[in-house]
Amino acid sequence: MDKQTLQSLCLKLTGATHDYKPEWDADRYLVGGKMFALIGADAHGKPLISLKKCDPFFAEELRENYEGVVPGYYLNKTHWNSIYFDANLPEELWERLIVHSYELVFQSLSKKVQKEILEA
Repeated sequence: MDKQTLQSLCLKLTGATHDYKPEWDADRYLVGGKMFALIGADAHGKPLISLKKCDPFFAEELRENYEGVVPGYYLNKTHWNSIYFDANLPEELWERLIVHSYELVFQSLSKKVQKEILEA
């Protein structure tokens, strides 16, 4: 997978926004001000995407079944997965995981904020 494709997948979601954190050297993807994805690199400069709010059991299953899926890099290891761009995930799984992270964060927002995002 490449960064441009991952960015496009994140930004096509309703209300998704992007910012860049220079101190992290990372791109953040947010909905309602809450982060659902982070694109950056590990300590060796190897690019990865971290996705929030993965069910702990599903997160562990992904780590066991796919090389390149690791506990959240510099993030909560229980609820975040980091996925290296060269991971052997099927293309449709990349999108499913991004959408899953987005939906869980979106659902955690107040009804008022959800409505504002949907009506924008």
